[in-house]
Amino acid sequence: MPFETFDLEQITRERRESIAKTIRVASVDELKKLCEQIFPYIDDPWREAFLEFVAENRHATFHHANTSDGVHVLYCREKDKGMWFKPGVGKGPLQERGCKTMEQVIERSRSVD
Repeated sequence: MPFETFDLEQITRERRESIAKTIRVASVDELKKLCEQIFPYIDDPWREAFLEFVAENRHATFHHANTSDGVHVLYCREKDKGMWFKPGVGKGPLQERGCKTMEQVIERSRSVD
């Protein structure tokens, strides 16, 4: 089996471009619907974490974006917190680098408007 190359910089670049193209403000109602799609099982601990995060920050602005490889990114700028999830594959909190990327994309999108 040939060795596959893994170009992290290329993946990162592609994800940033996808995020920049798809980022938008999402309402609490939209996020609840998204939760139903992403976490269809009531006992999924990430479903609870997702809904709790949204409820605790319901008056804040949420940004939602998708990457070209199917990752959803949710970010709350006021809290500088977010989470990522790829249905059927994985999920987790946004690390510092991910939060910084989201902040930069939001700033760039505001300067374009």
